[in-house]
Amino acid sequence: MKKTIFVIGAGPGLGNGVAEKFGGENFRVVLMARSEEHLKAYEKDFSVKGIEVYTQVADAADFEAFAAVFHHAVKTYGTPDVLFYNVGITMPDEGQTIDAQTLMNRYAADVAGAYNCVWLIDTDEFAAKDGAILITGGGLSIQPYAAYLPLSMDKAALRAMVQALAPVLDEKGIYIGTVQVTGAIGSNEHFAPHTIAEKFWTLYEDRATHEIIY
Repeated sequence: MKKTIFVIGAGPGLGNGVAEKFGGENFRVVLMARSEEHLKAYEKDFSVKGIEVYTQVADAADFEAFAAVFHHAVKTYGTPDVLFYNVGITMPDEGQTIDAQTLMNRYAADVAGAYNCVWLIDTDEFAAKDGAILITGGGLSIQPYAAYLPLSMDKAALRAMVQALAPVLDEKGIYIGTVQVTGAIGSNEHFAPHTIAEKFWTLYEDRATHEIIY
């Protein structure tokens, strides 16, 4: 029986890179993103590659609406074996006004959306599957920059969340792990989506650590 991965934040970079890796390992893939048009294109691409794929339009920063989509996906495709959270607003902010509301808006997508996913997937059914939660981290959590202030703060918060929840979830039989990507995704072969995807696969298979700094 095929396993299932829910990919929150599907896209042409790391989101689809991880989805393709797991799809190549005989997972069926459920892609979630805000754009229906983009999702249709991804679905066509994955189908051509022989990967069983489904799509759901969802906005992780709209917590109530996302929960409804998530529960619909679980009802339709079953409790996933893996949940991958890859939502993040990664634009540079140099020269822009970063007020408190901007920080809150970014935090909603970058961090609170991830926590909402953890809260939604923390179920007995997920634990019974030895479920895994995988989260895209960033080197900004370790070495922050003012030009990426909201993202620096949010990646640090995500890292703290994973570290704090890991022992709690371990006791339930649920794994959580993150890859701290220390460079621009797609900038070279080292940071190519398919290369980073292998690190997420390592986390999923080995479960020996809750963090890879890459």
